[in-house]
Amino acid sequence: MSYPLHDMKILDFTYLLPGPYGSMMLADLGADIIKVENPHNPDMLRMLPPIIDEISAVYAHINRGKKSLALDLKASHAKDIIYKLVKEYDIVIEQFRPSVLEKLGFGYEDLKNINQGIIYCSLTGYGHTGSFASRAGHDINYMALSGVESFSGKKSTGPSLHGIQIADIASGAKNMVIGILAAYIKRQKTGNGDYIDISITDGVFAMSTFTTAAYLEGEDMPMPQTQILNGGAIYDYYATSDGRFISVGPIEPKFFQSFCNAIGYIDMATTMDFSFETVQKHKRNIAVIIASKPLSYWIDVFSALDACVEPVRTLDEAINNPPLYDRDMIVNVTTMNGKKLKQIANPIKFSSDTYIAQYAGVSLGYNNDEILHAIGYNGSEIQQLYDNKTITKK
Repeated sequence: MSYPLHDMKILDFTYLLPGPYGSMMLADLGADIIKVENPHNPDMLRMLPPIIDEISAVYAHINRGKKSLALDLKASHAKDIIYKLVKEYDIVIEQFRPSVLEKLGFGYEDLKNINQGIIYCSLTGYGHTGSFASRAGHDINYMALSGVESFSGKKSTGPSLHGIQIADIASGAKNMVIGILAAYIKRQKTGNGDYIDISITDGVFAMSTFTTAAYLEGEDMPMPQTQILNGGAIYDYYATSDGRFISVGPIEPKFFQSFCNAIGYIDMATTMDFSFETVQKHKRNIAVIIASKPLSYWIDVFSALDACVEPVRTLDEAINNPPLYDRDMIVNVTTMNGKKLKQIANPIKFSSDTYIAQYAGVSLGYNNDEILHAIGYNGSEIQQLYDNKTITKK
């Protein structure tokens, strides 16, 4: 199989979720990736249960398709290794706070002196400029500082936590991938590399297109439950009699009419009063109707209708039912010992082939010898690196 990115070579200095998720996307498309990991402070994802075939199932998923180099970047011989690798692995992804890699001799300017065409991507919570550049943060903080959470949730309870890391993945990982691919295409045309500065908070803010675009041109300050998509209309989740939920999203008139007819509630379909008080009254009435029947009843009612109403499924239900089941979104990926792990498939579908990394994330330092041999180290030199703790294998 010829992967779309089979010529792309990346040194990945990232950890936890945003950077590794983005590099996993590139690995699925064929990029040759070396994950450079601190043997004294390895990626915390390695510790998450369950442990399958000696590897965390979560780590094995998010780091599939990547080689592991367990290298102490502070060791005296680390520069020689990284500098040799950068001559070939000319895309670097890092997730440290500003100046950390610069102090070690692995900043953009340092590596650009080794390879003029290098593409160097820094992924952080707040970017490499501004007063927050060195501040620690996590997904919840990036969402909060972007302003998005101020008009999310309910008026009575405020913002709520999400079941996935929206900022880390939708803003951090995916913007990182877009930036790298753009720089890669540019380099193919011009021969010039680039430095990419990705702020996860910037990316979350940029996703608030409807609300922020309107506010910037004079609309009122956005608040929870004041807009069509944030609870100010019937677009919402409603509980059923058995404690389950359905999602109700009929924005367009034809879907709205279909929904009202299906639940036998015509009043809202004929009113033109969209004030907050009136809408909330209708929502309470709709909630009573929905709560009078179990989820299975509403699935039957809406299964043959175009009304933008769907059940809130458990994870098991989602995996084993359309549309995910029909789209082959669970695949088997092989571990370093030959065991098959079930993992989430690549969601990007091509007509030419199915592209996904063929092996799961590996143990710390699993590829040390292979990587070092490829850049000219012989067996005795590699053993010396083990002896002086420059590299480690676990």
